[in-house]
Amino acid sequence: MTIMKQTIFVLLLLFVGRAQHMQAQRPAYLDASQPIEKRVESALSLMTLDEKIRIIHAQSKFSAAGVPRLGIPDLWTSDGPHGVRANTLWDKWGQAGQTNDSCVAFPALTCLAATFSTDMALRYGTVLGEEALYRSKDMILGPGVNINRTPLNGRNFEYMGEDPFLAARLCVPYIQGVQANGVSACVKHFALNNDEEYRTKVNVTVSDRALREIYLPAFEAAVKEAGVWGVMGAYNLYDGQYCCHNEVLLNRILKQEWGFDGVVVSDWGGCRNTTQAARNGLDMEFGSYTDGLAKGKANAYDYYYLALPYKRALLEGKLDMKELDDKVRRVLRLHFRTTMNPHRGHGYLCSEDHYEAACTIGEEGVVLLQNKGSLLPMRNYKNRRVLVVGENAVKMMTVGGGSSSLKVQREVSPLDGLRRLMAQLCPDVTVDYECGYVSGADSSQDGISSGDKEAESRSAEQLMADAVAKAKGADYVIFVGGLNKSDYQDCEGHDRKALELPYGQDAVVAALVKANPNVVFVNLSGAAVAMPWRNSVKAVVQAWYLGSEAGTVIARILTGEANPSGKLPFTWMERLDDYGSHALGTYPGTWYDTPPFYDERLGRNVTVGYKKLIHEDYKEGIYVGYRWADKHGIRPAFAFGHGLSYTSFRLSDLRVSQPVMPANGQLAFTVNVKNTGKRAGAEVVQLYIHDDEASVDRPYKELKAFAKVWLQPGEDRDVTLTIDRRALSFWGESQHDWVLEPGTFTALVGTAADNLPLKASFKVAE
Repeated sequence: MTIMKQTIFVLLLLFVGRAQHMQAQRPAYLDASQPIEKRVESALSLMTLDEKIRIIHAQSKFSAAGVPRLGIPDLWTSDGPHGVRANTLWDKWGQAGQTNDSCVAFPALTCLAATFSTDMALRYGTVLGEEALYRSKDMILGPGVNINRTPLNGRNFEYMGEDPFLAARLCVPYIQGVQANGVSACVKHFALNNDEEYRTKVNVTVSDRALREIYLPAFEAAVKEAGVWGVMGAYNLYDGQYCCHNEVLLNRILKQEWGFDGVVVSDWGGCRNTTQAARNGLDMEFGSYTDGLAKGKANAYDYYYLALPYKRALLEGKLDMKELDDKVRRVLRLHFRTTMNPHRGHGYLCSEDHYEAACTIGEEGVVLLQNKGSLLPMRNYKNRRVLVVGENAVKMMTVGGGSSSLKVQREVSPLDGLRRLMAQLCPDVTVDYECGYVSGADSSQDGISSGDKEAESRSAEQLMADAVAKAKGADYVIFVGGLNKSDYQDCEGHDRKALELPYGQDAVVAALVKANPNVVFVNLSGAAVAMPWRNSVKAVVQAWYLGSEAGTVIARILTGEANPSGKLPFTWMERLDDYGSHALGTYPGTWYDTPPFYDERLGRNVTVGYKKLIHEDYKEGIYVGYRWADKHGIRPAFAFGHGLSYTSFRLSDLRVSQPVMPANGQLAFTVNVKNTGKRAGAEVVQLYIHDDEASVDRPYKELKAFAKVWLQPGEDRDVTLTIDRRALSFWGESQHDWVLEPGTFTALVGTAADNLPLKASFKVAE
């Protein structure tokens, strides 16, 4: 070996040795090949007390600090469940004024629930996660899975309906889709946040059975099946303790019983007490209302409950370091799953694929409620005249509503969508417009106008008269109405004041029907509305809030370019008293005085934040939605699971895999579905379970399986639905566990809660 070769060989040995030495000295938390738990313990062992405190509370409206010394970056969160919210100022809610923070708005989660499609839920989460990743967001604050207990809840549009099984099945793929991008989902609001009015003052009392069977299953599925990385606490109280630091909900159920290993974040301003936050399961505090800025403190975030007050209590020995380390472990785990995940991609923003996903989800979620005389789809376009009426036909619905308000790259209005599609299908068609009514309210938010501030000098009477005059000569009258994103409509922070439509819409619809029999009512809302004119209107379409492609979707449904396949994710009652929460007078609750407690942050006795709270007793228990309707023989306007199509289907030949539930706890039901119509379409097969001989009071039926099947004309297919032992169980309050009793059960199969023609009995052995 020559001298030069020897020299090179020695240098290589030195280099390799040095590299191996450096690798050996490198902390384990920086080695992405190491298991996450080893990385967590490595980072934790190197952190000071100040660094631990630093990462468990916010440093701005939407971010929490990292640990610069250790190379752990800041963590950024973002609203919301329907799209990535525009960037805000550091300390204020106003927009930052950037030009590269627009997004695609996806349909509201009520629309996703109406798809009854796990495929759509997975696609939704995936594209939302891609947009969040491109925008450098590490946690999306969604999905929302609170139960539609009252149609007046201002935030129903953000949730997945009334049925816990449906919400559970759809939130799981949504979460998986988001987190596949290395972005954390944050399922919310845990728990019992079922109305918005006085939401920070509502103290909920509910039976353990109703809690477990109705209000927690979707959260449980998010944790146990989807492996969600974040859970957001709710504003309200449960059994006298705020949900953001509730011993029963967070420690006993979420972390101990369900084994949740992620972070519990407070809703913005939901933390109320340092000791409770430290001991009762809160991991990260956001949005608290401190007096730091008012007193001229350098950094108001240092005066959060989990900041300096927490540190002081630790140093004084009033709180345990073990609790702090558990919080820090969870936050570090979140970082290694997100900000320090080397496998994260780059994401995509406002791509055509995302717009196409928004359109497809919307088309599958729109519900054709009523179609007398097959008025829809609109056809024979030549020389036809279409009149569109209603402020909602031109109003932006991606703006307003609270935290879900979005800054979109584009939004197609129903009027524009119909005009564009008609121009393609038949240029001879005239699409005219009349406002018909005006709201007089602007749901603009964060500096974005919703488009309802245009000058209108006509009176309400004149607006209606002008619409009626044009309706007399039209072939179709498309009334686009419903609610909007203004306060006391579908909006965070307030509930609706009534079931009736606002702004005098009922009078306009009734007048239009008298002038023209071919009226189509397109309702935009996240919950049921009263429709006293329903029997005189031929067609009713529930179009939700459809996001960026709203007008495109509505136009394609009305013209038949898309065949509606959505199903109602809640029971649409005729009147408020048909809902258990209203029939029993438990909503909105009763006021009571609150006792004081010692606040460590302020160093004095205070109340829980208010001198009075509202006690809301969920007296209807497990009887929510169709469960209540069945129990009391109420015939709703439209049943849970109801939705029509432009084709027809026949279900037949129901078979059960075996007559007795097997030891492995799986039972399969197979039914044949045939498209008996003349065009392609989709049907949702729904399976409900009836307990024939229960020892406790149970609902007549409960949804336990569903499947969406697409068929060509004349095509038929076998669809198999599977249930497990949990599907047959109830929560035993004395046993504090799920109880499955032996006996006979009946499977009810059909296409809606009021259309279940097929039955099959089976047994559960001793």
